[in-house]
Amino acid sequence: MRPDERHQPAPRQDVTYWCRNDHRVDIRIAADVEPPPLWDCPRCGLPAGRDAENPPGRVRAEPYKSHLAYVKERRTAEEGEALLAEALAALRRRRGE
Repeated sequence: MRPDERHQPAPRQDVTYWCRNDHRVDIRIAADVEPPPLWDCPRCGLPAGRDAENPPGRVRAEPYKSHLAYVKERRTAEEGEALLAEALAALRRRRGE
């Protein structure tokens, strides 16, 4: 398809980011927008910054949390005991005990 002759693309700016592994990331964004300070490197996933001499460090990864850890954040031990007793009672009723 031919582009409309009356159509003018929006003005853009080229922005370069560098990650800790010396990967160069070139993006094009609108000229009237302030570039973000960090950009994720598509090659390694590390954060990339605008300063090639001093790229940002590795982002601290959050430790893995199990389902039980999330439940313990939301419930107290007493609430957990009450829920467990309720679930056991329902199970015993279904089994006819």
